[in-house]
Amino acid sequence: MLVVGCGPAGAELARLLAQAGLSVWLIDQLADLDQAAFSSAALPLAALERFSLPASVVASRWQGWQLLGPGEALRRWQADHTLGVVLDFGALRRWLAGEAQTWGARLELGCRALEQRPGPGSISTLLRWRSGQQRWIESRWLIDASGQARSLLGEPPATAGALVSGLGVEWLLAVSPAQEQRWRGQLSFLLGSDWLPQGYGWVFPMQPGRLKVGVCRLQDPSRSQPPLGPLLRTILDRCGLAGAQVLDRHGGLIRSTIDRQEPHRRGRLIGLGDAVSTANLLGGEGIRHALLSARVLAPQLLAALAPGIQPKAGLNKLDAYPRLLRRALGWRWGLSGRLAKRTWLGLDSPAADRRLERLLSGLQQEKQAEDLSALLFDYRFERYGFRAIPYLLGLR
Repeated sequence: MLVVGCGPAGAELARLLAQAGLSVWLIDQLADLDQAAFSSAALPLAALERFSLPASVVASRWQGWQLLGPGEALRRWQADHTLGVVLDFGALRRWLAGEAQTWGARLELGCRALEQRPGPGSISTLLRWRSGQQRWIESRWLIDASGQARSLLGEPPATAGALVSGLGVEWLLAVSPAQEQRWRGQLSFLLGSDWLPQGYGWVFPMQPGRLKVGVCRLQDPSRSQPPLGPLLRTILDRCGLAGAQVLDRHGGLIRSTIDRQEPHRRGRLIGLGDAVSTANLLGGEGIRHALLSARVLAPQLLAALAPGIQPKAGLNKLDAYPRLLRRALGWRWGLSGRLAKRTWLGLDSPAADRRLERLLSGLQQEKQAEDLSALLFDYRFERYGFRAIPYLLGLR
């Protein structure tokens, strides 16, 4: 088994398969798993427990929400107990890769998959290392867990629906106790066109003395797209964080189809995680869903590789994978994607800010931070009844 991509999806799948006794190669083009650690990495507490993630990958814990904007409006929801965590994304990747290696998987960093050739009962992949060395590797299955780049599967066909793209930039800051105090223990989002047109910003607590500040904007090729760096600097100034030491700068793309109808497999090549649009566009969230995709695919692969299974029968075992993954993500997935597209792409004017203001005023009537978590992490829009439905349908 060859798994291309050592993010949460690929590393989790490698761990599960190696744990079941399979021979697994896990490769990634990064030479260091701390590089390009772009992820807001906020999770509800239930996800930390569901995927048995250790305390070593947790940067901070949070008990509430803080929404700034539109304009200078401020809304808070606070619980008296922990609701979730913010992960150290580099530590998460290292831990998952280490777990896979503990169970016998082979890890190769600084290694890129260039092309593949299908065979009658296997698939061959050309790998190239940073040294320039190249080698063909033969495996029963090839997993594309390369993220939104889809380096092996390629772009989905037009019939699957358009890819909606979000571009993000995130800085890790070293801050003083006074600067940190306002943001500690809660997830903070910056909303409104005067904060960031067609997108949103965030300030998340990390380890003591550290904050993660970022912006993400849905891409609209029909309009001018100002650089995100200057917008982020303006946000730092408005948030009282100007002058803080920048420890790391990273960024990247999130690209997903709304309804996830793209092919998940081509012969013995299978897509996983962001390569099959498991990154949710509403909050730019991908870690939970990437891990989930590995949990869905692993049993299907084990069944296809069971002793005595003929090659054709093994291929047929994977036919249920797209349906099972859609079921695991839930029926609210498409609704959350449409809400994301409507909210962020349309957030470009005072009129749009007023529509968002009306929605947020309605949400504020719910006094429990847990309710907001259910909305933003579980996409339980029905909890807000008729206050949210007109907004979702575009009537407000």
